[in-house]
Amino acid sequence: MRIVSLLPSATEIVFALGLGDELVGRTHECDFPPEATTVPVMTSDAGPADGDSREIHDRVVDSVHGGSSIYRLDRAALADARPDLILTQELCAVCAVSYAEVGRAVRALRSNATVVSLEPNSIEGILNTVSTVGAMAEAEDEAVGLVEILRERLAYIENRVLERRLAGIAPRRVVCLEWLDPPFAAGHWVPEQVRRAGGWELLGTSGEPSSQTTWEQVREVDPEQLLLIPCGFDAQRAAAEWERAQKPSWLRELRAVEQGEVYALDGSAYFSRPGPRVVEGVALLAEVLDPAGLDLDAPPDGWLALGVSA
Repeated sequence: MRIVSLLPSATEIVFALGLGDELVGRTHECDFPPEATTVPVMTSDAGPADGDSREIHDRVVDSVHGGSSIYRLDRAALADARPDLILTQELCAVCAVSYAEVGRAVRALRSNATVVSLEPNSIEGILNTVSTVGAMAEAEDEAVGLVEILRERLAYIENRVLERRLAGIAPRRVVCLEWLDPPFAAGHWVPEQVRRAGGWELLGTSGEPSSQTTWEQVREVDPEQLLLIPCGFDAQRAAAEWERAQKPSWLRELRAVEQGEVYALDGSAYFSRPGPRVVEGVALLAEVLDPAGLDLDAPPDGWLALGVSA
């Protein structure tokens, strides 16, 4: 089967199912696993490649309100790929070429490709997405095996967290920010990741999109930890964006900032993309929430402690 993936999480799923050899097209942002970068690119960025966070934010807002994507689809490359299966999504204009654009391209090319939209908004939904891709790509057994592995890993993390609760360790009260300037509260599966890791997300809502908030609202809930997971950024980039983001003069009064409990996390790898690595995101969060009590072999480069700098 010839597969084109138009979102990074689907590319990760395809490779996790052992179908990398069948992937004939990807987005320019599909960078995991590393071997995915050898697959032909089907998309490009519709704006400046190296825009700062404010420029990126403005483009995203314009895209959301205008109903269009911030990415361009290369129809010639798509035609050359001759796909049997195209994996895309309608969930977010920031994450991929719009579903409508993919549909128009397929019709214009008179392609017989099956277009599948992947729309998870929870961890269970992400696991179901793995099953969907497996079924559509004739890899049902591989999907069953992968889902079982992910469930076992998740259960192990949750059992370790439960042990700490039973030992009297209270859950941490946190705020996860999916954007920094302006601040956006986490949504979709991220509050669930926090809960499964042993914490309470104070502003975000499970199953709902991330939403713009204010620093005043962050101050009202006064989190014990502030977790920075900007969409599409790794931990190093998140730390850099935190340093140059516009922040209120009173930010040091926040308990999390005053106590040095501000962390930059790899949002791109473990929180933004609804793929297999969200489970490792739970492990990463559990270690950040309870560093003295939990060692879950989470990715060592997944987070940075930023101290009291604000």
